[in-house]
Amino acid sequence: MKQKSQSCTMKKTSIGGQALIEGIMMRGPENTAMAVRNTKGEIVLEITPTAKPPKYRLLRAPFFRGMVNFILSMKEGYRCLMRSAEISGLEELEEEERRRKAEKKQARAQKKKKPQEPAAAEADTPAEEPTAEGQKEEKKESGVMTTMVMIVSVVLGVALAIGLFTLLPVYTFRGLAYLFPALEPRNEIWASLIKSVVEGLIRIAILVAYMGLMTLMKDIRRTFQYHGAEHKTIFCYEHGKELTVENVRGEGRFHPRCGTSFLILMLLVSIFVTFFIDPLFLLTLGYVPSSMIRVLVKLLLLPLIMGIGYELIRLAGRHNNAFTRIISAPGVWLQHITVLEPTDDMIECALAAFIEAMPEDERPARQSEES
Repeated sequence: MKQKSQSCTMKKTSIGGQALIEGIMMRGPENTAMAVRNTKGEIVLEITPTAKPPKYRLLRAPFFRGMVNFILSMKEGYRCLMRSAEISGLEELEEEERRRKAEKKQARAQKKKKPQEPAAAEADTPAEEPTAEGQKEEKKESGVMTTMVMIVSVVLGVALAIGLFTLLPVYTFRGLAYLFPALEPRNEIWASLIKSVVEGLIRIAILVAYMGLMTLMKDIRRTFQYHGAEHKTIFCYEHGKELTVENVRGEGRFHPRCGTSFLILMLLVSIFVTFFIDPLFLLTLGYVPSSMIRVLVKLLLLPLIMGIGYELIRLAGRHNNAFTRIISAPGVWLQHITVLEPTDDMIECALAAFIEAMPEDERPARQSEES
C-alpha cells in the first residue's frame, strides 16, 4: 500500500546522471554538475552549462532527437569521465606505477653492467634538476600523448562494439545454422524471423556476459555503486522527499530511465527492426541479402533503432502503466548487475551533484547553502 501511494505522488524530472570514477555527474536542464572525491576525500564540484541540441526543428522531432541526445550525452559523459580520473588521482596513481616500473627496469639494466666503477661514478654524480622549460615541454608531450591515447581508445572501442554486437552475432548464427540446419528453413520469411531473433539473443547474451565480467573488477564495482547512488537520489527527489543521505539510502536502486535499460531496449528494438530486412529485399530486389550486406544495413539503421529506443525509455520515465512496466522489465533485470548498493559517502556525492543540477527555482535554499 505504501509503494502505491508513493507512485501516485511521484513527480518526474528530466535530470539524469552518470557514474564516474569516484564520483557522479548529473545533467540538468540548465546545468551539468560533477561531484568527485579527490585524494583527500573532499568533494570537488564542477558546474558547466548543459549542452543544448541544435535548434533545427527536424533534430528535435521524435525519433531524430534520440540520436542527437545520445551523441551529446556520450560527449559530455566522456569529458566528465576523463576529468574525474584527474580529480580522483587515478592518473597520478597510473603515472606513479609507470615511474616505478621504469625505475625497476633501469635498476635491472645497471646490475647487468660488468664494470662496477663507472656505475658507482654515475651514482656519485648529482642528477640534473629539470628546468622550467623542460618541465613545460614534458607536460606538452604528455598532453599530446594523452590526446592520442584517447583518440585511439575511442576508435578501438567503436571497432570492438561493431565486432561484438554486429559481426559476432552474424557469424555465430551462421555457425549454428551449419550445425542445426533447421534454423534456416526454406521459407525466407520464417528464416528472416529466426535469424533476427537468434542474432538478437546472442547480442543480449554478449551484453550480459560483458557486464557480469566487468563486476569482477574492483574499480568497476565501485563505479556501479556510484550508479546506485545516482538512481537512489533521483528516486528520492521524484518521491518528494527531502534530499538527505538518510532518505536517499531508503530508496530503490532500479530506475526505468537508465542507460542500462536504454541499451537492452535498443537490442530488443533491433530484433524487431532487422526482421524486415530480408522481406523488404525480397519484395523490392527479389533476393535475400548476403551477411555482409545485412551488417551494413544494420549499421545504417542504428539511428532509427536509437531513436525508437530513446522514445521508449522517455515514455517509461514519464509514465507508470502496464506497457511501460513491460518495456522497462528487461532493463530493470539487467540493472541487478550494473547498479549496486552505494555507501553513504557515495550518496553525498550524488546529492551534491543533483542539487547543483536542479533548476534554480526548485533548489532548496537551505541545501544550496550547505552545499
